[in-house]
Amino acid sequence: MKDLYEILGVKKSASADEIRKAYRKLARKYHPDVNPGDDKAADRFKEVAAAHDVLSDKTKRKAYDEFGDESLRQGFDPEKARAYRQWQSGRQRSGGTPYEYEVNDFTDLNDLFRGFGGRARGPRKGPDVNGTIELELGQAIRGTQVTFEVPRKRGPERVKVRIPPGADDGSTLRISGKGGDGAGGGPRGDLIITTKVRKHPLVSRDGLNLYLDLPVNLDELYNGASVEVPTFSKSVSLKIPPRSQNGSKLRLRGKGVARGSKSGDLYVVLKAVLPDQESDELAAALREAKGAYSKPVREGISL
Repeated sequence: MKDLYEILGVKKSASADEIRKAYRKLARKYHPDVNPGDDKAADRFKEVAAAHDVLSDKTKRKAYDEFGDESLRQGFDPEKARAYRQWQSGRQRSGGTPYEYEVNDFTDLNDLFRGFGGRARGPRKGPDVNGTIELELGQAIRGTQVTFEVPRKRGPERVKVRIPPGADDGSTLRISGKGGDGAGGGPRGDLIITTKVRKHPLVSRDGLNLYLDLPVNLDELYNGASVEVPTFSKSVSLKIPPRSQNGSKLRLRGKGVARGSKSGDLYVVLKAVLPDQESDELAAALREAKGAYSKPVREGISL
């Protein structure tokens, strides 16, 4: 729809007097009595009158400035629209994890609050409500419970949702009958949740497999060692073979992501950490260690 201010030829900041003068000028120009038989002029006159009807009323103008064309729909309630907008920008009440919503398949904002009044149009299913939940990687792997608020006629309903173990970034979960209210006795829509998993500083994920960057010292790399490896359930023991190279991958079978009857593997990536304190003895030992290489370490490298 064309902007109402443009129809009257005034700025959005125009005063009530400027709007009134612009309307009178255009009304005289396009009045049917001045343009008999001119359908285009008649349509323009109706357009000007409709724009003036909204912009000359303080309440209607405020709603139009705030919600645009949506405010022109029959039965539009700005208070309900503001309540919906505040709810939409809410935060999850459980653990402070942020979430956001979208509402699909409704004619206007008031459809979300069906049952508040208005003409009945037969039973209609309520709109689906889409929620996006942000999870830590550990929450996604172990599973967790979150709480969403869905607006209802008598106040928001708190819906507890169990995120199953193994959820991935972009996974969706549909909760039947927990979306927007229906109309005329129609059923509620569904609540559809999409998970967004935050990146972990040490662990990456590929399907059901996990990759853990494990810091190790030079002694553990060269001489081998048994070390404790943290997982998202409990620590497990890992044997590092002697003469392991920096970046080597060691696999722990079945210690990745569990989803249903399937479990992935955990790949431990060895990351050498050099001593952070100066030591003349260590420096001398490393210089002497040069002779232990069977060939130059950069032999054969070219680009």
